[in-house]
Amino acid sequence: MNVLEHEWRLEQERVDEVTNQMAGRMDKLEQEVGNVRTEVVNIRKHFWDDVSINVSTHEDKAETYSSMRQQAEVLSERERSYRQAAAVLGKLKRLIKSPYFGRIDFKEEGQGPEERIYLGIASYLSEDEQTYLVYDWRAPISSLYYDYGPGAAAFETPVGEIKGTMSLKRQFVIRDRSIRLMFDTGVTIGDELLQQVLSRSSDAQMKSIVATIQKEQNQIIRNDRSRMLIVQGAAGSGKTSAALQRVAYLLYKHRENLQADQMVLFSPNPMFNSYVSTVLPELGEENMQQTTFQEYLEKRLGGQFEVESPFNQMEYVLTAVKERSYSAKINAIRYKSSADYLAVIGGYKDLLKQEGMIFKAIRFRGRVIAAQDIIAEKFYSYDSATRLPNRIVLLKEWLLNEIAAFEEQEWKEGWVEDRMELLEPEDYLRSYKKLRQIQKGKGDTFDDFDTEKEWLARSIVHEELKPLIKRVKRLSFVDIRKLYVQLFSNEQLFEQVAGIGAKPEYWQDICRETVALLEKSELAYEDATPFLYFQELILGFQSNTSVRHVIVDEAQDYSPFQLEFLKRLFPRARMTALGDLNQAIYAHGSVLSDFEPITALYGAEQTELIRLTRSYRSTQQIVEFTKGMVPGGEAIEPFNRSGEKPLVTSVLDHAQLHARITADIKALQISGFESIAVICKTAAQSKELFGELSDKFELNLVTQYTPTFEKGTLIIPAYLAKGVEFDAVIIYDASEEQYNRESERKLFYTACTRAMHLLHVYAVGELSPFVLAQNPLTYEFAPLPIDSSSR
Repeated sequence: MNVLEHEWRLEQERVDEVTNQMAGRMDKLEQEVGNVRTEVVNIRKHFWDDVSINVSTHEDKAETYSSMRQQAEVLSERERSYRQAAAVLGKLKRLIKSPYFGRIDFKEEGQGPEERIYLGIASYLSEDEQTYLVYDWRAPISSLYYDYGPGAAAFETPVGEIKGTMSLKRQFVIRDRSIRLMFDTGVTIGDELLQQVLSRSSDAQMKSIVATIQKEQNQIIRNDRSRMLIVQGAAGSGKTSAALQRVAYLLYKHRENLQADQMVLFSPNPMFNSYVSTVLPELGEENMQQTTFQEYLEKRLGGQFEVESPFNQMEYVLTAVKERSYSAKINAIRYKSSADYLAVIGGYKDLLKQEGMIFKAIRFRGRVIAAQDIIAEKFYSYDSATRLPNRIVLLKEWLLNEIAAFEEQEWKEGWVEDRMELLEPEDYLRSYKKLRQIQKGKGDTFDDFDTEKEWLARSIVHEELKPLIKRVKRLSFVDIRKLYVQLFSNEQLFEQVAGIGAKPEYWQDICRETVALLEKSELAYEDATPFLYFQELILGFQSNTSVRHVIVDEAQDYSPFQLEFLKRLFPRARMTALGDLNQAIYAHGSVLSDFEPITALYGAEQTELIRLTRSYRSTQQIVEFTKGMVPGGEAIEPFNRSGEKPLVTSVLDHAQLHARITADIKALQISGFESIAVICKTAAQSKELFGELSDKFELNLVTQYTPTFEKGTLIIPAYLAKGVEFDAVIIYDASEEQYNRESERKLFYTACTRAMHLLHVYAVGELSPFVLAQNPLTYEFAPLPIDSSSR
């Protein structure tokens, strides 16, 4: 037996020993969980049987209350025991098939013998609870595995740095309690393990990467210093995976005062939420809150406006190039997402402290309780040093008092008596009973008709005024819409807050379109965040102080405006922003295009930038083909995983294109590819292709409303494919006609980089310049076929 076989046998014996202990512990826990569950059910069923109820005297009531509380405490304690035992059992079920994935042998300086440390997705103690048989991958000592190779090594603990020497770093692949792969490695996680993980088929959900975390990813995961952590990473560099492991790490490190519901992930679309939803549960943690920025905008503004989605905006940008208003729309999108416009909104708010506020008159049944000019006069009578939102609150209280004074007189009006005569008997009886209760509570009695009539009249007026009072309490008397419109309808005002000559190109067109949409209660996507931000500046921010960490995925798709808003929305939170400037596909300015705005959010001292340049998703051949498409692409390093070169094919027309794609899908399915994406440029193109092919295959059409990510063969617009990956990707019509503008370069790059193993690019006629500009050695080319009809 050679050394390797001997070591393998010893390691397998240890796996057997540890998993046998786990199995024994699981048997005990399953019995315990069953017993406690039965006990909980019985306590719930017979709760009142064991409570002595007697309410004859004060002492009896106290005894009854004590009996109930004691029984409730017993029930609560048993339910807690059940949850704890079930949680441990769940952890063991995850561990037993693959108890650990790594081992390091480490000797601390000046201490005793060398320690063998085995790493898994969770800790596991020996039966006497004295020895760690498995260390959680998030434990401080586990960072040695990710950051060092054999030799001098150190790790941080709460009490300081511990130095020592690592003599061994070993990796395992254990499946069903059996070692399938074992090797010793250096500083990086061994290519053998990565090769095995990356060569498999893509999954319907993203998986945990704890066994293959690289050193640079570990820096992201364990960073607990910075208020703002920016991760600029190439496509497929593991940004999102590292961020999710970071969430698990933070929940582990701060488990005493940080819960999963205090962390929020902003995803690019609802489908992506389903794609990443299993990572944290796989690691034994509860899922954090997950949403999209659009969902938040809809929640806050959907009651006032029909809010355009970023995907509808993208459809316009990609399909309306020939429309006369196109240039004005693009300029509007860029300007309204800029730091300049953010400054304009701030300047406008400052101006409104002195003049220009617009209010809605408070009216009831056609009569004015408080006129617009009177409200404005009252508003500006308050101390000018008082913040705008605080003045609004003072104004609200004044208006409520005005309504109360109005109500005091209104019950005598003739319409009230008319309403009384129309009261249904049950309404009359209800009001009468309520009046009797009130009088009884005061110790009074009455049988006076006039008193009864006055009470009913006052009740009717109060009920009628309730909606008005509710609107005042919601601060609806401030006309935010007109105030916002004023910026685009009063040129002098705009120049006052923006400065002379600060208007962007096509300003008149921008103003006309903005006002027209607002008058129809429609809000363009580029106006949604500025409008909400402006509303919050005036009325006061509805901030969330319970959230402690915000993760923004695909941060390159956010404007400086949007991140500033998120900072104000979550004032106590730290932020992790993940993005790739080369995938900034939207028309608005990206917050990652210049690091000054994003650094300014929390200040340079509180901001840290980590770059990831190595791409793991795609084969070396796909990365070599795609990295030449984007500026700075030469810095992208492909992982050493080989595959076929991308295949680029020209066809004569769409009929031929559909025939070739049909044959391609059939061949890929026969070859065993489980996840195939036909990526189109737009949603309209995707829908049309789905109609052509849906009778030939079982296909899924992905739209902006698709809630879950599924395996199989998908047709998807490029901008919805961000963040996900597929075994094979077919690019639909990468022709010069479809992809030729510089603004479409990053969209095309994003589409191509979704492929893990195979990339096929089709074009009707002339190829896109983004393909033609690539080194011909990086792809296989099937030229335009000869049209036999032209011979």
